[in-house]
Amino acid sequence: MLHSSMRRRGLIAVTGTAIAAMLLAGCVASDRGDDTGDTAEGSGDIDGTFVFAASSDPASLDPAFAQDGETFRVARQIFEGLVGTVPGTADPAPLLAESWEPSEDNMSYTFALKEDVTFQDDTPFNAEAVCYNFDRWYNWEGLAASEAFGYYYSKLFHGYASNAADAVYKSCTPDGDYSVTIELNKPFAGFIPSLSLPAFSMQSPSALAEFEADAVSGSAEAPQMSEYAMGHPVGTGPYQFDSWAPGENVTLKSYDGYWGDKGQINEIIFRTIDDPTARRQALESGSIDGYDLVGPADTGALEEDGFTMVPRPPFTILYLAFNQAIPELQDPKVREALSYAIDKDALITQVLPAGTEKAIEFMPDSVNGYNPDVTTYDYDPAKATALLAEAGYDEANPLKLDFNYPVNVSRPYMPDPEQIFTVLSTQLAEVGVETTPVSEEWVEYLDRTTGTPDHGIHLLGWTGDYNDTDNFVGVFFGAQSSEWGFDNPELFQKLADARGVSDLEEQSALYEEINEDVATFIPGVPLAHPAPTLAFDPRVESYPASPVNDEVFTDIVLTK
Repeated sequence: MLHSSMRRRGLIAVTGTAIAAMLLAGCVASDRGDDTGDTAEGSGDIDGTFVFAASSDPASLDPAFAQDGETFRVARQIFEGLVGTVPGTADPAPLLAESWEPSEDNMSYTFALKEDVTFQDDTPFNAEAVCYNFDRWYNWEGLAASEAFGYYYSKLFHGYASNAADAVYKSCTPDGDYSVTIELNKPFAGFIPSLSLPAFSMQSPSALAEFEADAVSGSAEAPQMSEYAMGHPVGTGPYQFDSWAPGENVTLKSYDGYWGDKGQINEIIFRTIDDPTARRQALESGSIDGYDLVGPADTGALEEDGFTMVPRPPFTILYLAFNQAIPELQDPKVREALSYAIDKDALITQVLPAGTEKAIEFMPDSVNGYNPDVTTYDYDPAKATALLAEAGYDEANPLKLDFNYPVNVSRPYMPDPEQIFTVLSTQLAEVGVETTPVSEEWVEYLDRTTGTPDHGIHLLGWTGDYNDTDNFVGVFFGAQSSEWGFDNPELFQKLADARGVSDLEEQSALYEEINEDVATFIPGVPLAHPAPTLAFDPRVESYPASPVNDEVFTDIVLTK
């Protein structure tokens, strides 16, 4: 989840390998209970209003047009997809689809849908609604089909009705009210886990049509969302939209008609507090119940004061990206020099949370295809200076680059962007690189770095959305993009081939080779795998921490 993935009580806990094998081999069935009780037993004295401090506003209330974690945090409460995740893991599990079965060639999947589910506007959830959503994404055009809007569909499904030959999706066919078959145009081994993304949540066809969800406008630099996305989101989840005061808060209320366990919380207020210190102070004062992305310096002190600290399993990557639309960055010697100039150990020690691991490639070691033997560029300022000299840069003619970074935001992979920028720009200066700081607020920053070529080196990262290699290197390097600014047809084709291989062992070998290709091509510097922590008022007995941030507030247990 850039820059950032559904309800799963009662699921059988199985290993990621077992889940993957089941997905590739055949039918997967749900073991989730259908408890529809209003609240947990004995919770009559529980304060059912829960205030959570968000680090920024959501960019949109329509997750199909989103790529950021704060939008997805809200979306996970309102919407559900066909596929969710096993609790505490990044592995896929049934949600609105009770089971699915692939065809022998893995080019179509038949889903058995949960019955007696309604959207929050009383529209029935059924096969027709599923096809409405898939066909909505497939038929986007113009701005809606750009990376600035349809980021995830563009990255994972590669095409639309307007360029059908390139598209992964082909068709959706209802087989009665509660069975539906999705046919693919190209192999995509990660199809099932990708459906756990909030971007592919099921949304009410009635609301999408009534409030013209696809009537987006503006530009990639300044996108304008639809009426639906700004105030009328409708899903099947346990909470429904109540109000949004931009810059202040988003309020959700419990959905009385929800099909599952409604938990103890009947109102959620996501309060926007962009400063990490202000979030900590709000928790200490009792004005919020919890917040994410606790600053490294605050973790120990809050724990000593009796607050509930919940570490999230790390499934992240922080990187320094090189935009090769900039002529200087097209020189591999320059990219190599910048890599040798970075002291990752110092960065981790100085500004990243305890438990952060140093990165050598653009994905965590828990993901299939990780290659522990990739080429690395260990900190060596003398070698960096020598390479820059070979490329024609020295004290008399220094390398000058814009350095873009976001402000007033914290992300799971980037708790304090300003501090990270300061450390890295200082390290680059030590080898003679002159950087010009270019800072922007988060939403504008994302629009610039992922939607336009107008940026230099920049900080960004990813919280994995599901346990699949394509969700990391495939999203980053699977096609030309505004963020990285390079054209590497050989790498693009290798990634396209690997994502269609269903045999896990064969696919792993392909991705190990790809990770070495990426390491030697040097599109940027993989810096670290930060381990984010959440903090809560002592009344929070437990919180469903997920490595992919798939955390639904009906699963929170409160004591008062």
